[in-house]
This record gives sequence, structure tokens and C-alpha cells, in this order.
Amino acid sequence: MSNKTLKINISGMTCVNCSNAVEKVTKKLPGVEGVNVSFASSKGEFVYDANLVNEDEIISKIKRLGYGVTADAKALEEAKTKELLALKNRLVVAGIITVIVMFLHKTPILGDLTIYLTFVLASIVQFYSGAPFYRHAYGALANKNYDMNVLVALGTTAAYGYSVAVMLFGKFFPETMRFDYFDGAVMIIAFVSLGKYLEERSKSKATDALKKLMDLSPKNATLLKDGKESEVLASSLKPEDIVIVKSGEGIPCDGIIIEGDAEIDTSMITGEPLPVHKSLNEEVVAGTILKTGFIKIKVTKFPSQTLLSTIVSLLSEAQNQKMPIGRIADRVSNIFVPSVIFISIITLFSWWFISGNTLVAFLASVSVLIISCPCALGLATPIAIVSAVGKGASMGILLKNPEVLEIMKDVKYAVFDKTGTLTKGEISVSSTSVESVEDLRLIAQIEARSEHPISKAVLDYVKNSVSLSSSSEVSVKVIPGRGIEGAVEGKTILIGSVAFLSENGVKVSAGTLEKMQEAQDEGKGAIVASIDGKEVGYFALEDSLKEEAKDLILELKKSGITPIMLTGDNEKTAKNIANKLGIETIFAEVLPQEKLEKIKELQKKGRVLFVGDGINDSLSLKQADIGIALNSGSDIAKDAGDIVLIGNDLTLVQRALNLSRRTMRTIKQNLFWAFIYNIIGIPLAAGALYPTFGLLLTPKYAGMAMSISSVTVVLNALRLKLAKL
Repeated sequence: MSNKTLKINISGMTCVNCSNAVEKVTKKLPGVEGVNVSFASSKGEFVYDANLVNEDEIISKIKRLGYGVTADAKALEEAKTKELLALKNRLVVAGIITVIVMFLHKTPILGDLTIYLTFVLASIVQFYSGAPFYRHAYGALANKNYDMNVLVALGTTAAYGYSVAVMLFGKFFPETMRFDYFDGAVMIIAFVSLGKYLEERSKSKATDALKKLMDLSPKNATLLKDGKESEVLASSLKPEDIVIVKSGEGIPCDGIIIEGDAEIDTSMITGEPLPVHKSLNEEVVAGTILKTGFIKIKVTKFPSQTLLSTIVSLLSEAQNQKMPIGRIADRVSNIFVPSVIFISIITLFSWWFISGNTLVAFLASVSVLIISCPCALGLATPIAIVSAVGKGASMGILLKNPEVLEIMKDVKYAVFDKTGTLTKGEISVSSTSVESVEDLRLIAQIEARSEHPISKAVLDYVKNSVSLSSSSEVSVKVIPGRGIEGAVEGKTILIGSVAFLSENGVKVSAGTLEKMQEAQDEGKGAIVASIDGKEVGYFALEDSLKEEAKDLILELKKSGITPIMLTGDNEKTAKNIANKLGIETIFAEVLPQEKLEKIKELQKKGRVLFVGDGINDSLSLKQADIGIALNSGSDIAKDAGDIVLIGNDLTLVQRALNLSRRTMRTIKQNLFWAFIYNIIGIPLAAGALYPTFGLLLTPKYAGMAMSISSVTVVLNALRLKLAKL
């Protein structure tokens, strides 16, 4: 046996049943050992015996189902963009024409010619906007898979076909049966197309996070070879190469520092705001930013093996595994559609034998199809989702993937990143022991000349107490990992770590050391300042809590949801924050892939909701059952999340959970009424009451009943917009 693996991109899949159809058909090919097709990421993986089947046969089989196959991601993106645009165009056409047809149906302004104009307009919707439903319905039926596409195609064809017959041969119909249902046909296609468009638009964003992650790593690198510097493509670097990185540049590789030291912004990996000091023999990773300093790096990994590439790979894998939630209507339709067809046929032959009137038998059969037209069933979920999305947006909750509404009610664990999520993600000075206004003024003069985050924090704190004056005699030197040294008005100012001041002969008092240690024990940072060789006091630094964080944690606990903190920050700081919030479970000092593994472990016990804002959170946001990103966070985090909190207000997490519960309750109510309507209506249309009561539901009343059921579903869904959450 010679097993090979084929990985391809598949375009044109519009629902889970599409990916199911591809799997079902390709599995039947001799030699195909395993198939995994992801609707969410439009990717397919096929394990096959090369002695029995080849790649071309597999691809040909997929194309015959009506789907496109592309080898690279760029071609897939282009195909998906075209598909989304085409779907949008079909939706716009269907929406505009539906409004016109509904108007003409109620107000026949052209008299007898109105039906012909309605016919032309309805035909455009039926065969242009409705074309995808017919195409996929054919594929579904060919594979014995009865989904919503079959329902839509069946119902609209019945309504449209009967209407055309009335238009052309109305004089042969009894007067009580000369009614057209073009309005019902176009309305079904318009509303179901809206639901499909919302789904496809959400799906089209799936790879944005991957593209932005790859853009983080610099495209070029400065290679040092034989004592000469040259600019090369970062993708061409290999282990043992020597790379030079200067202030402000991105690090193009994973490697080890062999010369120099620097302050490096590693927030894309750890999520923490403070730059990290790196020196000789310490590791650096691609995509991080060198803030100050100069280093030479020995490359240790190929570009495809860097930590950033690993994150990209894991994120892609998580996308493939995260399948959309199956539609309730799709599951039921596998039974409902064949049943309706069977009932329609039975009705046709029963009336034929009972009355001997072929026309009456045909009309009764059509009445069954019209009344079972899946308008209410098709609207039940999309219209509720549209209302939920609108309600969420009005509260500052952007539902990128509305399907998570179905599973949010089952959340067992709410996992939070720390920095920027539970805290404000900004370094600030919480207190200082520097009492002299003059000393604060001199310190501010120095800090104003530095771009370091700590300098900005000190400056923001000090300028509230003193007035700053410009001076042409200010000189500043930043010592990476130590502090800042400056001269102003003839005085020497040192600000930084205790070790930095000691190296420069400044003795820090026991009282200050004790206070600094207390601050560090509370999870805060601390720096000390001196003027002309004399220590003048310390500054305590912290990342303050968001005001609403504690209330949210309390509400989650009341709802039976366990809050957990998952952070790359040190354990002492994490515990301090967790204690203030009432979070008992914390995981600190974890890298992005370790966060991912923790999420997977928790998912074995129940549904997991993850809230984060950084690039380092993207894997967890995608892997979690529900990923919630803050709008203040990175674009990559927002792309990876299912929900974005526009206002960055954590109380919106609880309101999103409440919205989920209300939405699912509404969807279930809609489906209940849609099914009850069919359970009552279909027997009436089939003539079940005619022998006893003489009641026969004609197509006219079948169409009216269909419209009433649709209006009921829509009005029920619109109640979501008035709900108090």
C-alpha cells in the first residue's frame, strides 16, 4: 500500500451539508482511506492509496459536485471573494424585487397586466437569485442528503410553477383557484439568501488572522557575512546565519543574541506591555520589536520553524477543527422533505381516485406543496439571528460569527487573559515617595526625553503635580534593562532599578528598599530615582484593574460559570490580580501554544469561553468554543474572535451570554410555530377534513396560511430588539 495525502482548498461550499456531500462522495472512490473536509476553512484533506486512485480523480469528483478546487490560499481567497460578491448581488436583486412584487401583489396598478410584470420580476429572482439553491439541491439529492436547499428549491418551484400555470391557463382553473403566489416564492429566496450571506461573510474572515500574523514578521533582514552587511529576504535565512537588528526594527528570525543588548517589545507573544531586556546568549523570536539597543543574532531555526510560524500553523489547525453548528432545520429537513413529497403524491392519487377529477387532484397536491413551502422554517433561524446581531450591535457587541449564539448558553468555563482584558494594559504610577516638587520637576524633564513606556507613565503622573518647563540643557541616555541617565540644569539624574543606581555609586535607603519590596510582593513594579548621587525616592508601577471586571466575575459565578485567568505574566502579579477579582484558578507564565493546550484541556470538561485582546491570544480565541475579543486589542485577535466588544466594556460579556439565551429561546419558538403550522396545515391542504366537514383548503388559503406563519415568525424574532439584557 502506498498512502499519500492530498490537501486542497474547496470553494463554493455554502453549508455544512456541502462539506458532508464532498466527504460522502469521495469516500466512495476506491483507494480513498480517509477524508476530512472543513466547511469553516474551505479545506479538504484526503488520504488515499496511490495504486488505486490518483489526485486528478479525487479533484474531478469534487468538481462534478459543483465546487471549485484551488491549490493555493491566494486562489481560494480570490474565489471566495467572488462568491461573496455574487451572493451579495443576488441578495440585493432579490430584496429589491421582493419589495416591488409584494407591492404589486397588494396593489395591481396595471390591471390584468400586473401578473405578467410580476412574472418577469419573479423569474429573475427564481432563476438568478435562486440559482445556488437549485444547484446545491441537485447535489444534495444526488447524494441522498435532504437539506434546506432542497426545501427552498421545492417550495419556491411549487409556488412559482403553480403561479405560472394560473397566469397562462387560468381560464381552465376553477374561479376559486385562480391565484398566483409569486410573492411567496420571491420572499422565501430573499430571506434565506440573507441568512446565507450573513454566514458566508463571517466565514470569509476566517483567514484574515493568518494573513496578518504572517505580516508581523519582517520581510527583509540585515545579514552579516564576511564582515559585510547586506539586505536579504527574511525567508532565505537559515540556521547559523548572523543577523543585525537595530532600534525600531522588527526581529526577522528566531535566534540567540551573540553581541549587544536591547529592550524588546514581546507583547505579541506574552501580551505584557513592558519591554523585556535581552542580552548575550538569550533567545529572541521573529516578529518582536527591538525598542532600544543594538544586537547581533545567530539564527537557530528556519523561517518555517519559528514560533510565529508555529502559531500560524496552530491557528490554521484550530480553524479547521471548529465546525459550524448544524442547523436544526437542516437536520429536520432530512425527514420533512421526503415526507412532504410523499404526502403530495398520496394526495394527488387519492383525490384522483376519489373524485375522478385530475385537475382537482393536481391542485390539492400543489396546495400541500405551497402550504409546506419552508418560508417560516427557513426564516426561523436567519431572522432571529438578524435581530440578535442588530440587538448586539446596539449594545456594542459585534457578532462576527452568529452561530456561537447556539452554544454560549452551555458555557462552563470563562477564561480571561490578564493584561488589556481584566486590566487596562497601561503602565501607570500608583504611588511615589518623592515628595519634593522640585525633584519631581527635574525627573519630569528627563522622562520627557524618553519614549520608554515607564518614562511615559512617570511623566503622566508627575505632570499633574508640577508645571513642566523646556530646557535646552537636557541630555538623556537610555541604558537597556537598567534605566535612564540624564543631566538637566547642571544636575545628574538617574532613574531605574536598584542595581542600576548601585552601579553608579548611589546608595538606596533601607526604607525605600522595604517599600519597593512590598510593591513587588503585590505584583507591582518599582523604580528608584536619584539626583546628584542622592536617592530621592521610588515610583510604584502597576497595570490597574478595569472597574467592571470584579462585577463580571461575580455575575459569572452566580450563573454557574467558573472564571479562570490565563496569562503570560509572572505568577506573583497574576495572583495579586486574581485575588482582587475573586478568581481562584490561574495559569501564569504561559506562552501562546501553552494557552492553547490549557483551553483544549478545559474543553474536555465543558464548553469554554475565552476573552482576550492580544496577538498572543489569537490561538486561544480560535480554539475556544466562543472567542470574545476586545475592540482595543490587536486586529489579529479581533479577526480570530467570534465576538468583538466594541466598547471594551467587560460587562458586555454577561450581556452577550444573556443575548445568546434569548436568541436560542426565540429560534426554538420560531421553529415550534413553523412545525405546528405544517402539522396542522398539511393535512388541511391534503383534504383530511373534507370527508367529515366538507372543508378543502385551496391554494389561495394555503398561500395565506403560509404568509401568516411567516409574519408570526418575523414578529416573534423582532421582539429580540426590544429585550432588556
